[in-house]
Amino acid sequence: MSTNQLLLQMLRYQAWANQELLDAMQGLDATHHAEERHIALRLMNHCLVVEKIFAAHLTGDRHGFAADNTPETPAWDTLRAELSAIDNWYLEYARTVTPEMLSQSIPFSFTDGDSGTMTREEMLTHVVIHGGYHRGEVGRVLKQVSARFPQSLQLPWDTYAVHLHRSEPSRRLHDVVAEQ
Repeated sequence: MSTNQLLLQMLRYQAWANQELLDAMQGLDATHHAEERHIALRLMNHCLVVEKIFAAHLTGDRHGFAADNTPETPAWDTLRAELSAIDNWYLEYARTVTPEMLSQSIPFSFTDGDSGTMTREEMLTHVVIHGGYHRGEVGRVLKQVSARFPQSLQLPWDTYAVHLHRSEPSRRLHDVVAEQ
């Protein structure tokens, strides 16, 4: 598998996992789970902002963010739409970026003003790994709510292996040889 193919596959997974997690977050009642819902929305909004920042780095545009999160917390439906849009942007970018472009180093500034340099490949990898880290944090919040209120939410099962087998059901069509 080429680097381009792997990055595209990882970005497909991220887009799917973001939507799976946002579906689960709908179970966080705004009244009964107000604090947990706010934390989950803030974490996923942070992911959105970082994805937008790195998209701007990749295109050479200004991102306009002074921090890695916004002062306001978006509504669930707004966050879902914006994450879907930026995830689709990354999927299109990964479909069109060339191997030569992936190896290009790009200088940029972090929101705190520090300088940085990463290749396009490193930036795309960062976006996926960063999102996975914070989805894990939200997953922990959901798990804690579920432990206190067992009937209140459906926890996501959003691992990479699940994604591969749901998106490519033919992966299950073989006989497993027992290990000895």
